Amino acid sequence: MEKKLVYTGKTKDVFALDNGNFLLKFKDDCTGKDGVFDPGENAVGLTIDGVGDVNLRMSIYFFEKINAAGIRTHYVSADLNNTTMEVLPAKVFGKGLEVICRYKAVGSFYRRYSDYCTEGQDLPAYVETTFKNDEKGDPLVTKDGLVDLGVMTGKQYDDLKAMTQAITKIVADDLKEKGLDMYDIKFEFGYDPEGNVMLIDEIASGNMRVYKDGVYVDPMTLNKLFFA
Repeated sequence: MEKKLVYTGKTKDVFALDNGNFLLKFKDDCTGKDGVFDPGENAVGLTIDGVGDVNLRMSIYFFEKINAAGIRTHYVSADLNNTTMEVLPAKVFGKGLEVICRYKAVGSFYRRYSDYCTEGQDLPAYVETTFKNDEKGDPLVTKDGLVDLGVMTGKQYDDLKAMTQAITKIVADDLKEKGLDMYDIKFEFGYDPEGNVMLIDEIASGNMRVYKDGVYVDPMTLNKLFFA
């Protein structure tokens, strides 16, 4: 099948296929600073052999579970030999929207709201949305903001929130079986030509905050524990 490079990303390249779908090529480049891996950084900081492969493996594992649960995603198939994933075409909301689901009050949530909670306090699958904008520090945006700015409809937001909570439960329950506790996870969503919301991008260890026996598990260690 013919493929044409349409976008070069930090951790993945995107190719257009002649069947109308797209191909994501997972790379071993990671975001970080001064040679230290950090999923929150906005620049490539290092290359770790095999990280593209393990990110793809985890994405396949969860996308297949989520598809089987009847939740719409862009996942079609994958080729581990070439570290690629075929996906359906999808438009992003606005210039890109990140959706975080939180089970615990940690990280930026705790920094913002520490007057009202204790660190590590349980949260009821709290969903928050941020615009992808490195220069502005990925600003938070509410449902009203998204609707009033024309980024999405109220129904799309309601669908996105329900899907986020359902997907988070699938991932968290799976990790729990392995003795791991997920505190929060970050997703990206888009929509198909009919406007239906779908999960896009990847589901990898670098997008989730996971603890074991109260101790933080870094993404590379999480990969080893997950596939042990």
